[in-house]
Amino acid sequence: MYEEKATTPPLNSEKQLGDSSSLEKAGSDPHDYAVHADDDRYHFDAADLDRVQRRLHQRHVQMIAIAGTIGTGLFLGSGHALQNAGPLGALIAYCLVGSVAYSSLCAIGEMTSHAPISGTFPHFAARWVDPALGFAVGWNYFYNNAITFPTEITAATILLSYWDSNTGHQPIYIAVLCVCACLINLFGVRYFGESEFAFSIIKLSLITGLIIAGLVITCGGGPDHTRHGFQYWRNPGPIAEFLETGGLGKFLAILSVLVQAAFSFQGMELVAIAASETQSPRRNIAKAVRRVFYRILVFYILGVLVTGMLVPYNDPHLLSASGTAAESPYVIAMQLAGIKTLPGIINGAIFTSAFSAGNSYLFVSSRILYGLALRGQAPRIFTKCTKKGLPIMAVGFTCLFSALAFLSVQSTANQVFNWLVNLTTVGGFFSWATMNLTFLRFYAGYKAQGLDRKKLVYYSSLQPYLAWWGLFWTSLFILINGFAVFWDFNASGFLTAYINIPIFFGLYFGWKLYRKTKWWKAKEMDFFTGVPTLEETETPFVPPTTIWGKIFEFLF
Repeated sequence: MYEEKATTPPLNSEKQLGDSSSLEKAGSDPHDYAVHADDDRYHFDAADLDRVQRRLHQRHVQMIAIAGTIGTGLFLGSGHALQNAGPLGALIAYCLVGSVAYSSLCAIGEMTSHAPISGTFPHFAARWVDPALGFAVGWNYFYNNAITFPTEITAATILLSYWDSNTGHQPIYIAVLCVCACLINLFGVRYFGESEFAFSIIKLSLITGLIIAGLVITCGGGPDHTRHGFQYWRNPGPIAEFLETGGLGKFLAILSVLVQAAFSFQGMELVAIAASETQSPRRNIAKAVRRVFYRILVFYILGVLVTGMLVPYNDPHLLSASGTAAESPYVIAMQLAGIKTLPGIINGAIFTSAFSAGNSYLFVSSRILYGLALRGQAPRIFTKCTKKGLPIMAVGFTCLFSALAFLSVQSTANQVFNWLVNLTTVGGFFSWATMNLTFLRFYAGYKAQGLDRKKLVYYSSLQPYLAWWGLFWTSLFILINGFAVFWDFNASGFLTAYINIPIFFGLYFGWKLYRKTKWWKAKEMDFFTGVPTLEETETPFVPPTTIWGKIFEFLF
């Protein structure tokens, strides 16, 4: 069996290890790690040492968690969900997908609470399921986020057209935004944390203000003083129909929005991916994961409920494909109510949201590439770090993907760009499915080896049922991702909807055959090698004593 090498604790903030030989698995007894001095497979090279540094503070982590749950999918995508499924259909879809997203986050949150190290869930998959699964999901997640990075930059550029409709300026805007995102990441994780902190405050302020404004308008507080209530649930109705397909149409309408809503929720796992660069990661990530449930409930579910009260699903403005705030249901509601000054402000805030998303995807993909390189599943050059712990080669290589954004400028290349975007759509579902599958194996290994999950800083009492729930639905999302193409079949639509499935399994079986890997048995899993102790990662918690300190602690 191929032995996957584990990472050692970070050199900067963890205890440095003098013995460089270690095992990810060395027998059926998890506490028995023999040193095979004559076997090179069990030795760490300098490239295998994790050198990132813990520079993210509590407030960064909490706001990054918010940034992962609020984005353009909520501000703009909720309008398309309303149009396709109606107010009740959209609400059902977002509730279901929210529960699936939460199950995936709980799974990775608990595993990260045990092992807050670089590589995150691809490393966990390699360590507790099969090294080939870690390789497949790691590369899948890398190229999915690396391609989504220029996609978000393009979305931000389109938002700028709200003020500047001159298409000749688009390449300039793309270049400026790409350079800004790359510089933020090249300056180091602390600058990334500060930028996401600021962007998240804007997002939080925007969605809170929009929900409050929506409630005021629906209660008759707008300039037209019209009380909307739930009138649009009665006329045109609670659920739209998919392509007017009769009785089946309402079900298919909800089904179509399930996939769309899932795209909106993707990105929550960012907070766990940043664990290896977070101060007191176990305590701070546990706090962030616990609060995500309420953020989903308030911002997504309440937000979708309010939009369904403000705008009828057959409103012609919802058909807008401008990519700007003009297609936001909140903006449409304000225009219908006679409010004319806020749309430009909302567009500016959504612009920062799109740029923040691109910034985050660049960060995430570079750290996943770094984690792959640490395990020998990517070229070792990507393990190179600066003295301040920045994986400079991984970040620099990922920045090169920004050039793909320029494909959207030329009409001849725009189709290629759209294909690349569509190739990534199912990648997030594979990631969620892998998180839940890996947790089920993690759960089995903990139980088989007599370890107590309740001693972890974070654990969910709803597990393993949450993981089974998440695994079932994410597997279904993968299968129904492109179901609409069968109503108007075309080869390119089918290919872009489902090509990621053979790519993923090609990566999995290719690495499995190349390295002859096998699934880990529960009693053989290694839960200790290279995993820092609580004393090595956590600083003592000092409770706030002032009123402002208590407010800060409550918010962040």
